[in-house]
Amino acid sequence: QVQLVESGGGLVQAGGSLRLSCAASGSIRSINSMGWYRQAPGKQRELVADITSGGSANYAVSVKGRFTISRDNAKNTVYLEMNSLKPEDTAVYYCNSLGVRLTTITGIYAYWGQGTQVTVSS
Repeated sequence: QVQLVESGGGLVQAGGSLRLSCAASGSIRSINSMGWYRQAPGKQRELVADITSGGSANYAVSVKGRFTISRDNAKNTVYLEMNSLKPEDTAVYYCNSLGVRLTTITGIYAYWGQGTQVTVSS
């Protein structure tokens, strides 16, 4: 009923920048929190940043000051601006939506995107 479609991943040199986008579509009434997680090979998935519908953002220590999360509530879209990228930022980045209310059924749901690869070369 809800799809999250990510875009913007790719290959970049260390010190470069990328911008990820994630658009949620479907029978959405509201989304409480949207965010980005990442998973590097052999490691657990970790939170990168998330943002509430009111604009309150939270960042992992490792990306604070380099990454900026933003959100367009009208478009149900979340963005991740990544600057000063490092090889250790290499991972699959997943979009996440929490506290999703639908127009068709009651309840609160969570959804994940398929992931987009970010590779930072040294």
